[in-house]
Amino acid sequence: MQSLVNRVQLIGHLGMDPEVKNFENGKLVKVSIATDASYKDKDGKKVEETHWHNLVVWNKTAELAETLFKKGRYVAVEGSLINNSYEDKDGVKRYSTDVRVDQFLMLDKKEKE
Repeated sequence: MQSLVNRVQLIGHLGMDPEVKNFENGKLVKVSIATDASYKDKDGKKVEETHWHNLVVWNKTAELAETLFKKGRYVAVEGSLINNSYEDKDGVKRYSTDVRVDQFLMLDKKEKE
């Protein structure tokens, strides 16, 4: 039987300062990352798109992310996709996909304080 893998790697800029939540059993950091893609349309004109991805970081990795993540910083992340469903305030079922970050690497120079 073939092994199934749920891994994702993204490189982009953080779109917000981290949202931090502390729980009895650990810490959660939520943040978004922007990635860019480009292609040529049927007329040969270059089209650039920005894609936004929601990241969730837990526990020890979240503690480090809380100190290093800041809006605009350039980062590489690796993790797995998590699919969620919920009902909005009108009772409509909604779906979202997050990246659960296992590790990350800051790609820009540390900002001056």
